[in-house]
Amino acid sequence: MRLLLILAFSFASALSAVSGVVPLSANDISLMLRSGYSSEAVLRELSTRHFADTLDPGMEKQLIHAGAKAELIQALRSGAYQLSASEIAAAKDKRLAQQGPTGGALEQSKPAESAKANAVGQSNAAPATAPPADAVYQRLKDDLVYWHEGGVTHFDDEALEHKKLYLLFFSGSWSPAARKFTPQLVDYYNRVAPDHPEFEVIFFSADRSQYAMETYMAQSSMPWPAIAYDKRSGKAGDIQNNLVREIPCLILAEATGKVLSRSGGGENSSSLEKVLADLDQIFARGGESAIAPTR
Repeated sequence: MRLLLILAFSFASALSAVSGVVPLSANDISLMLRSGYSSEAVLRELSTRHFADTLDPGMEKQLIHAGAKAELIQALRSGAYQLSASEIAAAKDKRLAQQGPTGGALEQSKPAESAKANAVGQSNAAPATAPPADAVYQRLKDDLVYWHEGGVTHFDDEALEHKKLYLLFFSGSWSPAARKFTPQLVDYYNRVAPDHPEFEVIFFSADRSQYAMETYMAQSSMPWPAIAYDKRSGKAGDIQNNLVREIPCLILAEATGKVLSRSGGGENSSSLEKVLADLDQIFARGGESAIAPTR
């Protein structure tokens, strides 16, 4: 099942290319629904932007889970908004062009292309040049908050400037699997973080309101920073555009953006635990992060 999380994605800036508006993919629609768009609002968008994807049973289930009503599903089934295969291919090319050489989407690609795809902050269209040593930090700075003394406040970016490892946590309070896993991650963090200042967890919320996000942070006693709710459409927000398929999801990345391990998310909690195990292996080697990237 292909459930795309999305939190934080600016439809105006991330889907609009210089030469025109990029059509909607199934992931975009799921993203919109999770961000609070109604099925009626999505249909209005489809009437002008059309559908650049194929609705298979798995994708249909994803959209229903995201909140799609019967009329939206039926409209997609009918093909009324469907683009041709050549138009869909052109739309994908336009997305890559819009991302540019430093685009933030981490693409899920075929095995032969995985080396190009495994970098946070880079797109498949990027040239084969070495990324900045602090690529992830540059994506995150100015967009972070944390729970402190009963409220959410700005997070000091300088605390991240020299981090070597990032554990990106994609989650939402509406997900039973996420609520079940979050205490485990909090316990893990509180146990290992004092001895490993070289790493940090960053929370990406898939909640449908700022209140829900902040309540989730408070009730879970999250000790790590998060992307601010109103900054989810900023430069940090597109990191997960084409990477995260289910939540909860963990992505372990180096400071350069190279992905070292990632989970499949959803109910597959052992996959989440594997990412933590991979991080433990790096710690055991004294910070050496040369582990095989997860595909």
